[in-house]
Parts: sequence; structure tokens; C-alpha cells
Amino acid sequence: MQKQQGMERRTGAGLEDSARRMLLRLIFSCTGLVLCGFALLQFRNDNALLATLEILVGSFLLWAAWKITRVRWLTPWIYGYLLPTFCFQLYIMLMPDASMTAFVWVYMVPILAYLLLGRRAGLMLSVPFMLAAAVLYLLRYADMESAAGLIDVGNAVICGLMILLFVHFYEGRRAVAQHSLERMAQRDGLTGVYNRARFQQLFAQYVEQGQRSSDGFALVLLDVDHFKQVNDSWGHEAGDRALQHLCRVLGKRLRSSDVIGRLGGEEFGLLLHNTDAVAAEQLVQTLCEQLERSPLVWQDRPLQLTATFGVACWPRDADDAAGLYRCADQRLYRGKAFGRNRVISEGGPLLVSDIG
Repeated sequence: MQKQQGMERRTGAGLEDSARRMLLRLIFSCTGLVLCGFALLQFRNDNALLATLEILVGSFLLWAAWKITRVRWLTPWIYGYLLPTFCFQLYIMLMPDASMTAFVWVYMVPILAYLLLGRRAGLMLSVPFMLAAAVLYLLRYADMESAAGLIDVGNAVICGLMILLFVHFYEGRRAVAQHSLERMAQRDGLTGVYNRARFQQLFAQYVEQGQRSSDGFALVLLDVDHFKQVNDSWGHEAGDRALQHLCRVLGKRLRSSDVIGRLGGEEFGLLLHNTDAVAAEQLVQTLCEQLERSPLVWQDRPLQLTATFGVACWPRDADDAAGLYRCADQRLYRGKAFGRNRVISEGGPLLVSDIG
């Protein structure tokens, strides 16, 4: 079936956008409060310069925790936090009076990087910092001449490696599961095309983009002709296969940027991206003819399928979502009244005089 990328946009990050914002807000808040707390200790330790710096950074992070829910691009904020934080973790290992246990903070590197950046970017960011931390630990603390020292080194290095491998494996499995759940939430279980809720979301995105730019698009509503007779004469299994067959036939002729969704029963919707009225009518007419020429073979017998199409184009027929949908729906019912198996891209509501 034709790919239906439509107007979907994926971030490629580990967690979904809303979850990353919540996590960043928690991280910024906790880090900011901790830095302000350490600043008080630095004042008591007569280190006013470092205390002032910690208060400034902590205050900025608390402000960022409030701001992060409204920023448009998260990636610069993520790197803006992770890179200085990871560098600081390496720096405290070099401080003359640093505790030997300071290196354990390096174990947070892969966890934060994978959660906020995803599997690939998380790995690329984690490995250099963890290697640098391992080298610094060996140079600063390692006792390579005694068995106890070698055990300490082995524990530190192997633990870090296990954490990295575990997070890498977990993030890969989590990403696959999340993608599967997202697909289930967006797709119709029978046909595999978008469900009604997702189609309406994409339709709203098309309208929003059309209002910001001059890009035109077409909304197409279609009904399978006499579908009840298919179920009554051939059975519900044949009806299910017929709907799947229709989606395959349509999908072969649609572009990768176009969208198809099942709106309910035998009713479907199409979104034809960057298409004017003439091109839309030509494409939909081709789809109508192709469906008629491609019967479903069921139990070694041809099952003829046809559909009626109502086409409305943005912004020619309406300049809002409700108006465009209403126009396409009216033309769909006009096509049914005029004999079905046809494309209607002109006209308004069906009148009694039209039928007469």
C-alpha cells in the first residue's frame, strides 16, 4: 500500500515531545534547587564567587523549568543542558579536593542522553564522555599494582559499561513498542489506513498550513457503492476484503504526500496535498475508473466495486475546515443521487429540483 507520510513529523528523540518537556522541567527544577542549596554551603565555606555562580545558574534553570513548556524547539535546550552538565561532571573529577565518589555522576550520562535524545544521538553523546571519565578515573584514582585496586577499577568500568549496554538495549525496545502503539492508535485495524481521529487531525493541519501559506489541497470524501449488498450477498468476510481491496487500489495511485483514512463503515476520506482543482479532479477521476476496472476476486469470482467521490478544494470552495468538509459531503451525496460511481467536484447542496 502507498506510503502515507502526509504531514506527519517525527522528532527522532527518545521520548515523545510532551514527555520530554515534562522530564526537562523536572531536571531543570531539581538541578536548579540543588545548585541553590550548594550555593548556601559555598557561602558558609567562604567561597563567594562559586556560590554566586551557582545561584545564577540555579536561578536560570528554575526559569527554564517554567519556560520549557512553551518553547518550540526542544533540541537546543537539551544540548544546552547536557553538554555543560557532562563537562562539569568531568571537571569535578579533576578538582584537587574532589571526592573519589564524584565519578559516579558519570553513570547518569547515558540515562539522560538516551531519554532526551534517543538511541542514536544518545549513544554518540554518551560514549565520548564515558570514555573520558574512564581515562580520568584511571589516571586519578586507579591503583593498578594491587589486586584490590584492580577490583575497584573493574567494578567502576564494568558497571559503567553495563549501564550503557542496558540503556541502549532498553531504548531500542522502547522505541519499537512506542512506534507500534502510535501506529495502533492512528490506524484502522481492518484496512491499515488512518482512522477517523487521525484523519481529522491531519485535515486540521492541512487547513492550518493552508491559512499560513498559499498551498492548496483537496479534500475528497467517498462511499463504496451499494456496500450493504456486498455484505448481504457475499458475506461480511467478503465485505472486509472489499474494503481492504479498495484501499490497496487507491493507495497504488496516490502520492506519498497524500493521505487516506477510513471515516466509518464504507466511508473514506482523502487529502491531496499541494493540488489545485483541475489536478484534483483528474486524479480522483482516475481513482474512480481504476477501482471500477479492478474487481476483487473472491472465491474465484470477480466482485465488482465502485465508489462515489465528492471533491472540495482549498481555498476555492471554502476557507475554513467546517465549510470545506461540508462542501465535499454535499458533493458526495449529489453524486449518489445522480447514479453513483462518479466524481462530483462542482455544485452545492442537493435540491429537489436537481433530482427531478
